[in-house]
This record gives sequence, structure tokens and C-alpha cells, in this order.
Amino acid sequence: MPPDTTMRPRLAYATENASLFPFAMQQTLPTSNRPKEETNRWLVLIGVAKLLKAVLFVALGFGALRLVHRDLVSLVTHWIVDMRFDPEGRMVNLILEKIALISPHKLRLISTAIFCYAALDVLEGTGLVLGKRWAEYLTLIVTASFLPWEFFEIIHKPNWPKCIFTLLNIGVVLYLAAYLQKRLRAHTPSSMPVHVHKT
Repeated sequence: MPPDTTMRPRLAYATENASLFPFAMQQTLPTSNRPKEETNRWLVLIGVAKLLKAVLFVALGFGALRLVHRDLVSLVTHWIVDMRFDPEGRMVNLILEKIALISPHKLRLISTAIFCYAALDVLEGTGLVLGKRWAEYLTLIVTASFLPWEFFEIIHKPNWPKCIFTLLNIGVVLYLAAYLQKRLRAHTPSSMPVHVHKT
């Protein structure tokens, strides 16, 4: 197969006139010779965490569906007795009163919401692991949108798991925001001086 001679004049012209055409070399070089973006390990780690969380939520969703046609108060009372708690205690009675308000319809709604959240985690996690740019923006927007609700929960019912979970989400939001901003700056062409050649 004869060599392609059409590219040589273009490369020679771009090299000689690099001051006039600063992006000429970038446009004429084949795409196979351009550097590829490296896979970000932190983004992959966030994606794997999203997928693991999705598995957990799927299990919770199926668990909620299994409780639809069961007596929740009797079931929880049985668990409390097995764990050697006082079934007549004030805290136990408060928990049982809250559980008694959960109807089968509410359980179905809860399980549906859990499955939707798990599907969103699968979408985010798969996109991040595969290095998709849209997944980075989606994860940033979704994670940041849940932070106000998480702050509200911590203020009204603080506990260590909620605090740790919220801190992790804050870290994800800050990292993604900084990462995307840095990449946007790297892809924005800087202003270059214009060289005027006198004839």
C-alpha cells in the first residue's frame, strides 16, 4: 500500500507557520497520536461505592415487600423479646406505635422509593466506573440535592451513621466540583498572543 503523501505538505506548512496557527499541529495530527485521558481512581471508587449501595437498597426493597402482608407489630415485638428488651418499656412502646401506623400501601410506596433510589445509584455507579462524563455531572447534582434533606435529618434526629453518611456525601460533592472545574479549565484554550509578520 503506497504511503499517504497528502498529510506531509499539511504538516510541513503547520510546522513552519506555528506562530500564525497555534492550533494547526493539533488539528492535523491523527487522533490516534493524541494523549488519552487517564482513568480517575477516585471516580471509580465512588462508582463502586454507588453500586454497593444499590445492592443494599435492592435488598431493603425486597425486604419491605415481604412485610406487606405480615403483622408488623407482632413481628417487631417478637424481635424485641428475642433481644432481651423490655416489651413494656417507654421507648419500645413508642416504636411499636410508629410501626402500627405503617399500612401495606405505605410499605409498597416505601419499597418503590427504595427501588428508584437503587436504580439511580446503579446509573451513577455504572457511568462512573465506565468513565462517562455525564455520570460525573449526574452524581454531583443528585448527591448535592440530597444534602439539605440529610442536614434536616441530622438536626432533628442526630446519630453517628447519619453524620458519617452526610460527611461522605459532602466529600463526594466537593471532590466532583473541584475535579470538573479543573478539567473545564484544562480544556479551555488560553489566550495566545497574535504575531504580526511585517512584509
